[in-house]
Amino acid sequence: MAVSNSLIISPRELRSDLYSYSYQDNSKTPLVISLLSSLIDRTLTRNQRISRRASPACYSSCGGGKTHIFDCREIPDLTIQSYLERIFRYTKAGPSVYVVAYVYIDRFCQINPGFKISLTNVHRLLITTIMIASKYVEDLNYRNSYFAKVGGLETEDLNRLELEFLFLMGFKLHVNVSVFESYCCHLEREVSFGGGYRIEKALRCAEEIKSGQMIVQDPN
Repeated sequence: MAVSNSLIISPRELRSDLYSYSYQDNSKTPLVISLLSSLIDRTLTRNQRISRRASPACYSSCGGGKTHIFDCREIPDLTIQSYLERIFRYTKAGPSVYVVAYVYIDRFCQINPGFKISLTNVHRLLITTIMIASKYVEDLNYRNSYFAKVGGLETEDLNRLELEFLFLMGFKLHVNVSVFESYCCHLEREVSFGGGYRIEKALRCAEEIKSGQMIVQDPN
């Protein structure tokens, strides 16, 4: 599934994707989608390996109670890459949305240590975090009903997932510029992991981000 580990990305390409993305180019999928897909795929592989080593009773007891709301009955027949590409194709959410969604996923796992990303919950987690990140980053957004249709869910289900996610996060959605840049640097290391070019630390567009209300400053 992790097709992006061998992806070669130049510094200029990622820099352009994150800060100068052209919304008029309908055919171009942001490179950050491939990087996020690779990270999620590796997390899935690691969690599956851990679950095989641990006894079923022990592993299942580690799951957080309310986080089971993200579990689906049937695993969607879509790879993470294909699912993210579908979300982008129909929502045109910019690259910064996926970085912020990545921040939310990591933060969610830290706040809820019993939650483990798996094939049964990853798709619902992705559509929920991307929708919430889009509301935070973008000036204009689609309704929840549209995101639900794109993600293959009923509107009521996505509404419930959004509300539960916010409470499980303690409504800690603020992402300041330094946090945003640190996660971009992590994506940079993801490129290096696959043998691609080292991404330059050209993440110095804080004023542009703040002026566009793309990132909300953390009061703490």
